[in-house]
Amino acid sequence: MKNKIHPTLDSAVADIPDGARIMFGGFGGAGFPNNLIQALFRKGVRDITAVSNNCGTHDGELGVMFKHGRIKHVIASFPGPHAGHFQQQFAAGKVTLELVPQGILCERMRAAAAGLLGFYTTVGVGTEVAHGKEERVLDGKRCLLELPIHADYALIKAEKADPLGNLTYRLAARNFNPIMAMAATTTIVEVEEVVPVGAIPPEHVTTPAIFVHRIVQAQGIRYAG
Repeated sequence: MKNKIHPTLDSAVADIPDGARIMFGGFGGAGFPNNLIQALFRKGVRDITAVSNNCGTHDGELGVMFKHGRIKHVIASFPGPHAGHFQQQFAAGKVTLELVPQGILCERMRAAAAGLLGFYTTVGVGTEVAHGKEERVLDGKRCLLELPIHADYALIKAEKADPLGNLTYRLAARNFNPIMAMAATTTIVEVEEVVPVGAIPPEHVTTPAIFVHRIVQAQGIRYAG
């Protein structure tokens, strides 16, 4: 059995290169892989394309990455009123944004996970969201073609993992994490607890082990920046 458990946060992100496309789990403060983000910051990775629901809260979450100019492009549904560092970078033209409706963001990642090449939706028709997208009339309704969103890495947070990589989540921390785990080439998860194989009842497994490549245990947030 391949050992997926890493001894440190830094070793778990050690091979992530500049220019990587990375998904970051979390929603409204719940389920963000804050410790992995801090490790990525310590490593000094730059020119990241980030896929995330929002763009940080002050210095927290992705805030530290925007603050130090590590992200060049972001695909997000809600940058957020407290994402001051993103707003400064965006206003200065140092970061670009693809704004995606929240449900469509989920479905584009789900399409990537399922191996689909795209889907049609009525969401965004006639708005700025439609710019540059193929439009068709299906069942009498104007629809836009949305393409899947893939990533090189997904950094996610779960509550428990076994050594195989089966995951459970705590309450609302489930949010984007399971979808992102399936849509990335390499999924790295920080967990609060590692339990023996068999300790998680099969019906409680939200993310199956096949989608998880690296596990690191981290409790609390270890800020670096």
